[in-house]
Amino acid sequence: MKTMRALRFNAYGPPSSLSLEQVPLPELRPGESLVEIHASAVNPSDVKNIAGLFNATLPRVPGRDFAGVVVGGEASWLGKEVWGCGAGFGMTRDGTHAEFVAVPSSWLSEKPPGLSMAQAGAIGVPYLAAWSALVHAGRIQAGETVLITGALGAVGRAATQIAHWKQARVIGADISDQHSDADVFIDTRTKDLPMLVETLTDGKRADLVLDTVGGPVFEPALRSLGLDGRQIAITSVGSRRVEFDLIDFYHNRQRLIGVDTAKLSGVEIAQIMDDLRAGFEAGALKPPVLKTWPLPHAIDAYLAVANGAASAKHVLLPNSTVAM
Repeated sequence: MKTMRALRFNAYGPPSSLSLEQVPLPELRPGESLVEIHASAVNPSDVKNIAGLFNATLPRVPGRDFAGVVVGGEASWLGKEVWGCGAGFGMTRDGTHAEFVAVPSSWLSEKPPGLSMAQAGAIGVPYLAAWSALVHAGRIQAGETVLITGALGAVGRAATQIAHWKQARVIGADISDQHSDADVFIDTRTKDLPMLVETLTDGKRADLVLDTVGGPVFEPALRSLGLDGRQIAITSVGSRRVEFDLIDFYHNRQRLIGVDTAKLSGVEIAQIMDDLRAGFEAGALKPPVLKTWPLPHAIDAYLAVANGAASAKHVLLPNSTVAM
């Protein structure tokens, strides 16, 4: 029996619940391809997953994002470099924090040639969330003003790039004074968000809000939204419940839309990855700063993500013995 190394959790808990194990190589079903994983990001959702927030079936190999080479299965895909994020990976089927993963061939997308494997393996979840929110749900238009809360996070940075690619103006907001690629940045520790957005837009306020924070930020973000505006919610830090002025909401003819990338099908994800590839090939989208880890140090990578180390995207290199 052929085996591979894989990160696995047999019970919910902190990153220490993970162990590196020797497990059987995935058996391919009809229509599937075997991908040798060269890189796979560790996302905050992966940490939440092993903690039990998504009720993953156990035992389970975590990991949603991947970049690698097709080494088995569908003949038309053999040898191709692919990237992406799998539906149910790490939750209802084994994920990508392993040396190999089985992927339905209809879920595959070719990797942009200009990205390294490590760079391509860091794109999935943040860019899927940003694209789903701004393009699919928000119907972003050229010339619009987009407010992005949590603009310095992985999704916020991806959304800023996508909004600029779509020729929108970006107002970024976060609890920091770090560098942002937004056209205007608001440090919400010291600035009143709705008041400043109103000033920056000559009273019009934002056409579209992507709130990547939720909780206490939800209502200030909504008060920054203008007439016929759309606000996209993708998470809620802290409290699950929020309050807002319902009368103002309907008088302004506003729309509140929820987005959950975990509900995307594998085919839908592959289509988004194809759309994103065009942005990377054109240079409009750029990969994040990386910190790479060999698979034996995967728990350290999980701990870094769990502790909020967000200055770089943490990426596992399952088929490498040393960090690159």
